[in-house]
Amino acid sequence: MFTQTAQTSGRSFVKAFQKRVLGSDLVDLLTGPHGVDRYTELVAPTWTLGEARAKVIDVRRTTPRSVTLTLAPNETFTSTRTVKAGQYVNLTVDIDGRRYTRCYSPANAEGGTNLELTIGRHGAGSEGGLVSNYLYERARRGMVVGLAGAGGDFVLPAARPQRILFVSGGSGITPVMAMLRTLIAEGHRGEIAFVHYARTGAEACYREELAAHKGLPRVRILHGYTRSDTGDLVGRFGADHLAAAMRSPDAVFVCGPTALVEAVREHCENVYTESFVPPAFEPSANPSGGRITFTDSGVDVVDDGRSLLEQAESAGLTPENGCRMGICHTCTRRKTAGTVRNLITSAVSTAPEEDVQICVSVPVGDVDLSL
Repeated sequence: MFTQTAQTSGRSFVKAFQKRVLGSDLVDLLTGPHGVDRYTELVAPTWTLGEARAKVIDVRRTTPRSVTLTLAPNETFTSTRTVKAGQYVNLTVDIDGRRYTRCYSPANAEGGTNLELTIGRHGAGSEGGLVSNYLYERARRGMVVGLAGAGGDFVLPAARPQRILFVSGGSGITPVMAMLRTLIAEGHRGEIAFVHYARTGAEACYREELAAHKGLPRVRILHGYTRSDTGDLVGRFGADHLAAAMRSPDAVFVCGPTALVEAVREHCENVYTESFVPPAFEPSANPSGGRITFTDSGVDVVDDGRSLLEQAESAGLTPENGCRMGICHTCTRRKTAGTVRNLITSAVSTAPEEDVQICVSVPVGDVDLSL
């Protein structure tokens, strides 16, 4: 035990020494203008001080429509962030020379060193599936991806409810799977019901693991398949499915397609929801007609009612963006002048020098944007 403790202390000392040396002003001066990360990544892609990254250490394709990745984050991520069950991380990949960021919810229980992401493949021609399809087809062991933080309010309350109902559809299973695993690891003594919907049994993620949980006391697992009647439940979520799973739950956590979330809300109280389906924003029938000036690029356009991100892209600019629905904050830019309205919250930003999410913001008159 003494030897193991000494080895652990030695590794901690070396890491602290490396961090102190590599983060010094002298090293920063010598490696400018690119910074020390541009050099250390030549030795090991995840050995960076300023950028959170992760190496893919395992790839499993257990269903025809999904891939499960196990990520080992670097110390830059693990030392500054704790991912709660149900939260998402912003994952960044380079595809054909362009950088894309998307939100994914880890499925692992809280407190683990690694992150587990199960990512669903999208149908052909689906714009929103670019990154997911790339990872489904191309992810491999040793691949390095970026991690840009963690967030989201879809989490278990600190005081765990006694009777909990989980409902998920498709790849929306991942955040509620993280919650289930966390509760089981904690030895939760209350009742748990888990209802998952998939197209077929073969496409149901974590089917074998959930089947094993059926033997646990006070845990009920039910599957519904929308393209067959071979599951535990037939049809879509309604009063009969709720009665079969758990009557009068203390809390309901649902993640999946909008139709599923709405059906659960209709029949349940105390509902916590999460959905990564981009909201549909129709261009305003009466655009402001103001002038949008992208000050860093010397480009200006007349407002046509669409989001600032879409209008920037139409003008030939390529601002970094991720979820395109106001979650990941990758597209945030500084508004130096003018007024914009957030399409999700309806909040209006009028003050100069404010940061705005351009994927969900539209101009109200003239706007100057640092882009």
